[in-house]
Amino acid sequence: MAEKFSGTSFPAALDGGAHDVQFLDTTLRDGEQAPGVSLTADQKATVARKLDAAGVSVVEAGSACTSAGERETIRRVTGLDLDATVTSFCRGVKRDVELALDCGVDGVNLVVPASDRHVEGKVGTSRESVLDTTRELVEYATDHGLWVEVIGEDGSRADDSFLDELAETSADAGADRFCVADTVGHASPERVYDLVASASEYGPVSVHTHDDLGLAVTNALAGVAAGADLVHATVNGVGERAGNVALEEVAVALWHCYDLEPVDTEQLYDLASTVAEATGVPLPPNKAVSGENAFAHESGIHTDGTLKDDRMYEPYPPEAVGRERRLVLGKHAGRAGVRAALAEHDVEVTDDELADVVERVNELGERGKRVTDADLLAVADDVRGDGRDRRVEVLDLTAASGGGTPTASVRLRVDDDEYSAAGTGSGPVDAAMTAVRDALGDVTFHLEEYHVDAITGGTDAVVTVHVTVSRGDRTVTVDASDADITAASVTAVVEALDRLLPEQEAATAAD
Repeated sequence: MAEKFSGTSFPAALDGGAHDVQFLDTTLRDGEQAPGVSLTADQKATVARKLDAAGVSVVEAGSACTSAGERETIRRVTGLDLDATVTSFCRGVKRDVELALDCGVDGVNLVVPASDRHVEGKVGTSRESVLDTTRELVEYATDHGLWVEVIGEDGSRADDSFLDELAETSADAGADRFCVADTVGHASPERVYDLVASASEYGPVSVHTHDDLGLAVTNALAGVAAGADLVHATVNGVGERAGNVALEEVAVALWHCYDLEPVDTEQLYDLASTVAEATGVPLPPNKAVSGENAFAHESGIHTDGTLKDDRMYEPYPPEAVGRERRLVLGKHAGRAGVRAALAEHDVEVTDDELADVVERVNELGERGKRVTDADLLAVADDVRGDGRDRRVEVLDLTAASGGGTPTASVRLRVDDDEYSAAGTGSGPVDAAMTAVRDALGDVTFHLEEYHVDAITGGTDAVVTVHVTVSRGDRTVTVDASDADITAASVTAVVEALDRLLPEQEAATAAD
């Protein structure tokens, strides 16, 4: 295959955009090694497309030696005609390279032991044998037109002189680059810097870091500062143990702090959401870049300051990573934040009414309740003395998923009329959402956010579902709790639609 990736070495310092830094994403290989994560061929293809669209230079599609099924998923990715270099992870075995070639990859990530713990204890060989094997495999792979990266596994615990010798042997044999790997998240930033700087004397270097000490991003940046021009990462930091370095966090740090932009940062949140859904590993609320709270403001002081100046309490605008700012209501909410939240729903209140709404919002927050848009609007209706009739309501819901295709049926009241529909889906919740959409006819809506927020213990467990639903330029958040997750989900979505549907549209919703 033709070589697609060619990095550019640069001075051993980050000096504001003077050098080229790119990413090798290993979500589909190293990320999939996280406990409980298994990606289908369709999921890998979807993630690979989004990585390519974001400008990721190298996509490690998997490990061809794993199984026939894994080779099929790798072929699925290589058949996408991506701009990125598509690679397979290979052990220091010729057969692994042959299997990778059979998958049609552009390159291989050839892992060889670097530390004595791995050379002698894991592989049961010698340093000299590792060097000979590396030389032979690099020459074999390059003779077959592959882009080749040699990874010195457990490099951060290797003897310095041997790691340099391994890097030199790889370069002399024709490898495109050598990777200094902090395989077990062992190293300090100073250690990574020194190893990368030394290996860079022999050719282009990449850096692979893990987060066992909470230093993955720092160590990746230390590697870049020392001369690495390719950073191994996974989306959301998914991976073994504490995970790999998070691609989105390194990307934003390089862009915001050093004026480098190896990927399209506006694609990062969509990419993070896609991987979270595919892997089943949720995004922590306080996670940098993609967490729910990354651009959320509740404190009255912070909200007031943010409304006056977008950058008052944010290092960079949320739009830069595909996000939107959120004003969250709770025990710390102030007048400015509540007034702004009401204005988003075209609700105007007097100063006295605003004071009452703020007081009641604070009281809800003090009881430990997250105040959703639906809660706020209900409070405002009560304070203003507005009588409000529901326009959309769930009258009946049934769902079944055992022994066949999940199905659901729903009966809704829309103003004075009733409408029923049934649907199928990948699960009972999905089937119920299909039924709701069918019952509402031409009414369209988008489920922006859906997650299970809390589950109580015991046989009488209650689940709380949080949804964000949008129609056009309006968005409403709702929480709903029930012993049945499908019922909670439908209740939450219908409650949101009851707030979003204009009266005249609800009256003709299913006509």
